[in-house]
Amino acid sequence: MADNSQETREKVRALVREVLRAVPPEAERPQAENPEPEHVIVNSLKDKMSREFDRDESSKSLITEDDLRGLDAGSRVRIAKDAKFTPLAADIAAEKRLQLIRKETRDSGLVIRSVAIGADHGGFETKEKLKIYLTDLGLQVRDFGTNSTDVVDYPDFAHAIAKAVGAKHVEAGIIIDGAGIGSAMTANKIPNVRAAACYSPELAKNSREHNGANILTLGSGQNTFDEIKEIVKAFVSTKLSEERHVRRVGMMESIDRQYRK
Repeated sequence: MADNSQETREKVRALVREVLRAVPPEAERPQAENPEPEHVIVNSLKDKMSREFDRDESSKSLITEDDLRGLDAGSRVRIAKDAKFTPLAADIAAEKRLQLIRKETRDSGLVIRSVAIGADHGGFETKEKLKIYLTDLGLQVRDFGTNSTDVVDYPDFAHAIAKAVGAKHVEAGIIIDGAGIGSAMTANKIPNVRAAACYSPELAKNSREHNGANILTLGSGQNTFDEIKEIVKAFVSTKLSEERHVRRVGMMESIDRQYRK
C-alpha cells in the first residue's frame, strides 16, 4: 500500500511539472474582464535592489503551489518563521531554486521601541532592507531619507536624525553612510546625543552598556547585511544599567555642558 501511495504521489508531481511548463508567461495570458487580485511581485530593477524579497507570503502558515506560481527561478520569497510547505509547493521551491527568507519574530528582549533611521546615497539600499528587519522585530520606525541612490550629503541626514533623538522624539537613531564615521561625528554635535560607529555586535553592545549610546552609525561598505542585522539587534537589545557606567556617562554630559554655555 505504501509503495502504491508513493507511486501515485510521483505521478501527481510529474503531472504538476507538465502543467507548469505548459503555463504561458504572464504577458501572454488572456486578460479576464474582472481579474482576481494577484500576488504582488516586485518587477522593477530598482525595487529588486532595494527590497529583501520579491514576494511576501509571510502571513501564511502553509505555503501551497499556488503561492509560488509565476515566480522566476531564483526569486526571493518571504515566509513566516514556522511556515510549512505542501509537498507540491516544496517541489516547486526546489526546482526553481527559490530563496526562502524566514520572517523574524518579534523579540521581547528589546529595550528600544522607537527608532529614527536615515542614510546617504551609499547607505540607501541597506536602509530600505533594514527598515523591514526593524519592523519585524517590533520597533516603530521613522524614515528620514534619503529616498534614492542620487548623490546627497550625509551630514544633512545625520543632523536630522540627531535632532529627533536629542529632542526625545524617538528613543534611538540609526544612520548609514559608507563608513559610519562621518555621520557619527556630525550627530555628536547635537546636544543629548551619543553616537557610536560600530562594526560588530560586541561594539554595539558595549556602546550601549558602557557608554549609553543612543545613535548607532553603520558603514554600508564595512559589513554584510547579515552582519548589520546582528549589530542592530545587539544595539536595540542592550541598555545602560550598571552604576559605574551611568556615572561615567554623567561625567561625559557634564563636560559637554561646559562647552555649550
